[in-house]
Amino acid sequence: MTNKALTPEQSEELLLTLQRRFEKNMNRHEDLVWADIKAKLEASPEKLWSLHEMEKTAGEPDIVGHDKKTGEYLFIDCSAESPKGRRSICYDRAALDSRKEHKPANSALDMAAEMGIELLTEEQYRKLQEFGNFDLKTSSWVVTPPHIRKLGGALFCDRRYDTVFVYHNGAESYYGARGFRGLLRV
Repeated sequence: MTNKALTPEQSEELLLTLQRRFEKNMNRHEDLVWADIKAKLEASPEKLWSLHEMEKTAGEPDIVGHDKKTGEYLFIDCSAESPKGRRSICYDRAALDSRKEHKPANSALDMAAEMGIELLTEEQYRKLQEFGNFDLKTSSWVVTPPHIRKLGGALFCDRRYDTVFVYHNGAESYYGARGFRGLLRV
């Protein structure tokens, strides 16, 4: 079993990294106050661990929203390209198990679950693109509707020609330039 707790030093370093990113990118969260977010993070060590996993895999998580109904802050991977530590993976466990040879190391849904985060939906992916130009050279798996997945497919998105595209591929496919972006609710 993995220890899902950070040392005090790791927590302090991560909070400082998140604060710097928060202050550098105020356009993503203009009406939010870092002190409120920090207090919530310090009260949720398991969420801080998930953010550490996002950071460790080069996701550069930052806040892109606040759910006023639940009070949750929405952290999303804001790295320019699909997080480097989460590429070359297929969509889900069924896709991974179906590969007879040249299996990738993991799947997007399994990896997200291990990290305690969710894959972005197409809508969330499009919302992220309002804050900048992401995935100009890479692509990211997104949540696939059950009827598409049942037929063997999975969806991914990228940005090309100043436009966000959604595509399909076999769920078992994997490429060095395709990973996934995650969402964490704190």
